[in-house]
Amino acid sequence: MKLENKVAIVTGAASGLGLATCRALADAGARVVGFDLDQGKLDAALGAGIDGIAVDVSSVSSVKAGVDAVVAAYGAVHVVVNCAGILGPCKTISNGELFPTELWNRVLGVNLTGTFNVIRHAALAMSANEPEETGERGVIVNTASGAARQGQMGQAAYSASKAGVIGMTLPVARDLAGYGIRVVSIAPGLFESGMSMGMPQKVSDGLIEKMLFPRRMGKAAEFAALVQHVIGNAYLNAMTLDIDCGTR
Repeated sequence: MKLENKVAIVTGAASGLGLATCRALADAGARVVGFDLDQGKLDAALGAGIDGIAVDVSSVSSVKAGVDAVVAAYGAVHVVVNCAGILGPCKTISNGELFPTELWNRVLGVNLTGTFNVIRHAALAMSANEPEETGERGVIVNTASGAARQGQMGQAAYSASKAGVIGMTLPVARDLAGYGIRVVSIAPGLFESGMSMGMPQKVSDGLIEKMLFPRRMGKAAEFAALVQHVIGNAYLNAMTLDIDCGTR
């Protein structure tokens, strides 16, 4: 799908991978709307030229209102990139205390259920689009994580949520194939973002040491460039792409 004059929604748009993706898609000619929790932070981060709407992806009503607002303003939704996510680090048992149920539900609610909330509401809007020459009506790109397969200590909820994103990629792609909607997930390794900033230096250094070349954190622009390629390559569907510099 060509991005010029297409309408794109990006969640988690106020920072990190989401913000870089907003800018890359806008530079490619798309009309971009960013979703994030805090309207003030969203407006400050996006600046002029990219609209922002305060949306809580874990809330069905909030997601529906956000997608409806985009359709009302722009007439369609062609692309969705799900970048909203939280870490919620906590050990299963720590100092005699259990992993809090509320934290578990929050992480799964944002990372997994939130992703699916956006997928289904956006897909409904996409299904009304006129197909491109390629037959496409829409493209959905989800953000999984290398932690889905190689989670670190304290990442039980985060890893489970991201494994869920990978697990639903194929069945959702199968569900939406008849509408001409592609679904692809990207599993980034260690990237420069708000999440990695909160990681202990010893942990991040240990992960970087396991990389091949270049031995450094990924840059948000490199993630955004892969998102652009997925959108533009009509033969990519129903798969998860790792972008982790060979981290093992």
